[in-house]
Amino acid sequence: MMDTPTLLPVIFLALMGLSMLAYVVLDGYDLGVGLLMPLAGGREQDTMVASIGPFWDANETWLVLGVGLLLIAFPKAQGVVLGALYLPVALMLIGLILRGVAFDFRVKARAAHQPAWNRLFSIGSLLASLAQGWMLGRYITGFAEGAGPTLFAAVITLALPAAYALLGATWLIMKTDGALQVRAVRWARLTWPGLVLGVGLISVVTPWVSEAVRQRWFSMPGLLALLPIPLMSAFSLLGLRALLNSHRVLGKQCWLPFVLVVLVFVMAALGLAYSLYPDIVPGRLSVWQAAAATESLQVILAGSVVSVPAIVVYTAFVYRIFHGKATALRYA
Repeated sequence: MMDTPTLLPVIFLALMGLSMLAYVVLDGYDLGVGLLMPLAGGREQDTMVASIGPFWDANETWLVLGVGLLLIAFPKAQGVVLGALYLPVALMLIGLILRGVAFDFRVKARAAHQPAWNRLFSIGSLLASLAQGWMLGRYITGFAEGAGPTLFAAVITLALPAAYALLGATWLIMKTDGALQVRAVRWARLTWPGLVLGVGLISVVTPWVSEAVRQRWFSMPGLLALLPIPLMSAFSLLGLRALLNSHRVLGKQCWLPFVLVVLVFVMAALGLAYSLYPDIVPGRLSVWQAAAATESLQVILAGSVVSVPAIVVYTAFVYRIFHGKATALRYA
């Protein structure tokens, strides 16, 4: 059994990982909706914004929680991670700010100016998505230099926005109806290869860049422990593609594509966590080397026991209240 100094860093690593997964899934679909907005007309754009309106602020809370845990629970790691990624982090924040400003001003603007705010909302979504893709690619390779790691990060930079667009399209399938829902199905078909490419590349490159990961993946009993993850991902992706070609997706099963995409994201996160643990900076820092003092972690844990359940309850409450199809966009 682990003692307190050994267990606390693992607890905070799990909390940080869950926070970042929640952010990627929840803010990922509204970033995806922003990416898809240029493909829609004016009234459809209003409906698309209305579908994410009650949720998107709450979704970004998970990013704040995840980064906050990195800063205070793993100070040595945050110096390495944010030091290597300061430029994409800044670009991501600029993108998120653009989204926030455009979201609030688009409905207040005159009709002639509203398209400009819609474009800014999409530009902010694209900038944030590209920055996150670059950060993910660089992180997986342990911030290694060279043509190979850079090319991998560049491909992930393009694949992640496509995956977000697929997540956003499946959200619209679930939250809208009529012509917009039909178009969302078409968008989902077009962006499906992006998620396949991203998941496939991460699966191939992660063991390639790390001998420890390669041994864990391709030795027994690790291979048996890992096998359900790629199998579930493959079944989910194939099932999603089949469902997108069926008319049932426009009816009572409209929620299933979104669930299948979320399942793929969860499986990818589990595979990545399995591969990298116990490192918090791949190949450079373990979770125990990067952790703050035990006394500090005990204080942080006391705050987390209150704040994390509060965020979970609030998020669940918002999604419960605003479930169902999106209605006309209204601002107080």
